[in-house]
Order: sequence, then C-alpha cells, then structure tokens
Amino acid sequence: MGTEDAHDDHEHHLPAVEDWPRGFGEASWWPFVTAAGAGGVYVAAALYIIGRSGSGLVGPLAGPAALVASIGLFLVGLYGWVYHAFVSTFWSREADQKSANKLRWGMLAFLGSELATFGALFGYYFYIRAGDWESIFVGIPDLTGSLVIANTALLVLSSITLHLAHTAIRKDDRRTFLGWLIATVVLGVVFIGGQIYEYYEFIVHEGFTLTSGFFASAFFGLTGLHGLHVSLGAVLLGVVLVRALAGQYSAERHVSVSTVSMYWHFVDVVWIFLVVVLYVGAEVGA
Repeated sequence: MGTEDAHDDHEHHLPAVEDWPRGFGEASWWPFVTAAGAGGVYVAAALYIIGRSGSGLVGPLAGPAALVASIGLFLVGLYGWVYHAFVSTFWSREADQKSANKLRWGMLAFLGSELATFGALFGYYFYIRAGDWESIFVGIPDLTGSLVIANTALLVLSSITLHLAHTAIRKDDRRTFLGWLIATVVLGVVFIGGQIYEYYEFIVHEGFTLTSGFFASAFFGLTGLHGLHVSLGAVLLGVVLVRALAGQYSAERHVSVSTVSMYWHFVDVVWIFLVVVLYVGAEVGA
C-alpha cells in the first residue's frame, strides 16, 4: 500500500514539476512572488501618502521607489509563473494540436479578463462624467497634439506589420516574416518611448499630474494600465523574435505567433478607444 501511494503521488506530471525551486515536486514559489509584488503596490501607496503628509517618518521618494520595486517584483513573478507553467513546453518545439488549442483558448480567456478590467474602469469613468461636473476638464493641457497622433499611427502600423508577419509565416516565407516582425518590435518600443515622453511633457512642463483632479487620475490610470500591457506585449514579441531568429517557426508551427498577435491587436484596439474617450473626449468636453 505504501509503495502504491508513493507511486501515485508521483504520477502527476504538471508543468510546475519543472518549476522553481527544484526538488519540491509540484510546489512553486512564483505565485507567492507575484502576490508579493502586487501587495507591494498597496504598501507603496501608503508610503507615498505618509511621505507627503510631512510627518518625517519616510522620505517623499519612498513611495515611488517602493512602487517601482513592487512592479518589478510582480513582473518577475508573473514571468516565472507563466513561463514555467505554460510556455516552456512550447519553446524548443511547437506543441501538438490539442495543446495549441489550449494555448489559444487560454489567451482568449486572458483577453476576456482584460476586457472586463478595462470595461470596469471605463464604466466608472462614464458614470462619474455623466454627473454635473462643470470643472472636470479645467486645467488640462492640450491632449490632441501631434505626439498622440504619432503614437496612435505607430501602434496601428505595428498591428499591420504584425499581421503581415503572421501571414508570411503561414505561407512559410520566413525571410519576410522576420522582417515584418522586427519592424513590429521596433514600432512597439518607439510607442512606449513616445508615451513616456508624453508623460514627461505633461508632468514636468504642464504640471498635469496624477493628483491634478479626477480627469488626471482617470487619464494616468487608464493610459498607464494600457502602457503596462503594451510593455508586456513588447516582451512577448521579443520572445517570439528570439525564437524566429533561431528558426523555430514554420507554416505548420506558429502557435505562439498567433497568440501573441491576438494580444497585440487587443492592446491596439484598446488604445484607439482610449484616444477617442480620453484625448478627444476631453477636448470636446472642455
């Protein structure tokens, strides 16, 4: 009986068996690392409030520093968790059709949760804006300048280049696939740089910060959340690019290209909605 029990305990071959730390069977610390990073965001918020209160308990930079560290820890934990549990088996070879369908449906489920998250935030914004808020758009800078137009063009163009890359690999044209994929990664990185520069202009030169009012908090909250998603998408595209350079894709093996493409097109659509609601909507409301 004891031998059979011991044998049964090792019959489970879940992805976490190869996870960290090794030697602990199916145990994994990555979910705890991810949770610690997420919880640190709330600690950072508390430190920020205490630092601005003038009590002298913590410095004014303690909150922002804790926020950066917490986000970094969260992303590291999320990477380790997702990669070792779901991605590692797709690294050196393309999975079979059953596993490929699981990956696609997993991405669809993830995008559904992301749609719910953005939908809830937009719903709250619309609910507040529907009230009698005559001063909601007072003191905001010009949002529909050339920078947001350029950023939008870059992101839309990156969706087109990624679609062309996906089409090329489905035709087994690896050279064209690699060229369009590199263009997509470059456009995504430039977009992230453009959004950072936009934040710099608003905060430093315009005095438009997260605490400048309701619209400011909504603006930085929604665009910042989207920027985080674009950054994650750029990391995923980078992984796909590394695999492409190693020659791991073909017309029959491109599941991860399809799933990353789904995610990138999603963040593109969300950005267009953000521009219409926040940027153009603020100009009309003002």
